[in-house]
Amino acid sequence: ILVKAVMVLLLIASLWSWTIIINKSIAIGALKRRANKFEKIFWSGRSLDDLNQQFSAKPDHPMAAVFIAALREWRRAFEGGAPKETVLAGVKERIDKAMSVTITRETDGIESQLGFLATVGATAPFVGLCGTVWGIRISFSAIAARHDTTLAVVAPGIAEALFATAMGLLAAIPAVIFYNRFVNEIARYSNRLDAFADEFSGILSRQLDEKAR
Repeated sequence: ILVKAVMVLLLIASLWSWTIIINKSIAIGALKRRANKFEKIFWSGRSLDDLNQQFSAKPDHPMAAVFIAALREWRRAFEGGAPKETVLAGVKERIDKAMSVTITRETDGIESQLGFLATVGATAPFVGLCGTVWGIRISFSAIAARHDTTLAVVAPGIAEALFATAMGLLAAIPAVIFYNRFVNEIARYSNRLDAFADEFSGILSRQLDEKAR
């Protein structure tokens, strides 16, 4: 019973891992395509007001969310008229902070459920090994009870034991492979957001300097 319970647990973990893998692959691919489209529009020469009207209603990807957060903070600096030079440093700092917080929040959302893949990758082999050890114990108990070491007595327990080990590896290997892949892809995407934030911060900073009283 314990060996079968281990197998069922590993099967459920494997199926849920593949669900996460498929969903994350689709989600990360969509984020990259939307980022490419946004950057193409952003660098096309359109005004910030036009971009704000297009994306402010529903920023559906992290790069648009970073843009809206920075532009919202930038506009607040002009609510009472053009800002004075003495407050420019504080305005720029708030813009950078708004983008940094948005990047952190959006990245955390992308990384959701990756912890499950890491857990499966780290623990599934040991869970399978638990089933293996138990199956071997059953085999030795059968030998002791029957005083018989024939293959018919030993084989069923050993077969279950080895199958539990195989199940653990089958659950762990894809989880580890795709966890590492997703971590690397998310890190590259996060760096892309940081680069965009730095470029946009420079643009807003120049405009602030030009319009300061």
